Amino acid sequence: MDNQVKVATTARSGFVTKGRAAVSLLFLMNGFLVGSWAPKIPDFAERLQLSKFELGLMILVFGVGSLMLMPIGGTQIARYGSKRVAQVAAVCLLPCLLALTLSPNVLTGAISIFLFGGFIGAMDVAMNANAVAVEQSMRRAIMSSCHAFWSLGGLIGAGLGGLLISQFGVLWHAQIATVLAAVFLAVAWPMILTDQPHPDEKKEKLRLPLTPLPWLLGLMALFSMVPEGAVLDWGALYLRQELGASVAVSGFGFAAFSLTMAIMRFGGDLVRDRLGGVMTLRICTLFAIAGMLLAAFAPNAEIAILGFAFCGIGISNMVPIAFSAAGNVPGLRAGIGLSVVTTMGYSGMLVAPSVIGFVAEHIGFSVVFMALPVLLVVVLLFSNLARYADGISGGGH
Repeated sequence: MDNQVKVATTARSGFVTKGRAAVSLLFLMNGFLVGSWAPKIPDFAERLQLSKFELGLMILVFGVGSLMLMPIGGTQIARYGSKRVAQVAAVCLLPCLLALTLSPNVLTGAISIFLFGGFIGAMDVAMNANAVAVEQSMRRAIMSSCHAFWSLGGLIGAGLGGLLISQFGVLWHAQIATVLAAVFLAVAWPMILTDQPHPDEKKEKLRLPLTPLPWLLGLMALFSMVPEGAVLDWGALYLRQELGASVAVSGFGFAAFSLTMAIMRFGGDLVRDRLGGVMTLRICTLFAIAGMLLAAFAPNAEIAILGFAFCGIGISNMVPIAFSAAGNVPGLRAGIGLSVVTTMGYSGMLVAPSVIGFVAEHIGFSVVFMALPVLLVVVLLFSNLARYADGISGGGH
């Protein structure tokens, strides 16, 4: 086993352990800070006098920061264990929201958003690796519920952020959000599961894997997260511009998608324990394909919103299963496998939406949503690889 936990178990432990509570809080904190950033974007752009194109470049800098620090985080996990990397990344992440709020010019803003994206990404790899270690110690699936806490944190951060900014301003909001995130981290800190590599492994030269399996799992994550990024970034614009929805109704597309995703992620582990990773992934992928096609061919906004809700049901557990499988690749340490899969997967969320926006400007969002299910069909074809996710849940499926 790549991650060596302090207490090995041969049978499934209780449903909630300290390690599970801690890693759930790490996911909640990470999602909360990402969600808190979303309502600050208009002020950030106005304060630095950024055009839409320049703001797009700034958001791309966030993505570049994530993609650069994710593989670095993965190699450090293999060397030091996920607990230490998660703690360091989380501490470094805490002041970033304040830095973004106080940035006086474009240069400091770019540095702040690069570091924000970078530490978000490094912490993401570490907390996913720690979730794999907790899964191994508990002998049950927890990855989907961890990602549900990330979704919940994002919803809380975005919702609370808008309220706080409107009432108290951006600086007070940044201070309150930072304190709340610090509280999440402080509660989780003493309970985070310790996982250590073998002493002789620390001396090995760390390199990217040469076997195709983690790269195929990364492709699955990538093709699962591109549609997710499309719905999150362009769903509201599609409803408003092409289906004539009002401003209020256009927001329901994201809300429906996020709601069904969070609900299904909380229930996804129980489903996966019962059906196994392969069957769960196949069912989820079919839901995602159906939802995307329903949204693409919808005659009105209401049907499209229903399609986005079905998409949320499907996409909810596709990436968590790919992450669990990456952390259990035979002969490969969890941090290395997860760094490959998270980097490839999140590149889909961070880079693809800008490409989609360029394409949609010429052919429309409806055609884009019609084409995205092709990526999900590829995930379906590779779904048998999800069997590696069952290495921790004792499913044997």
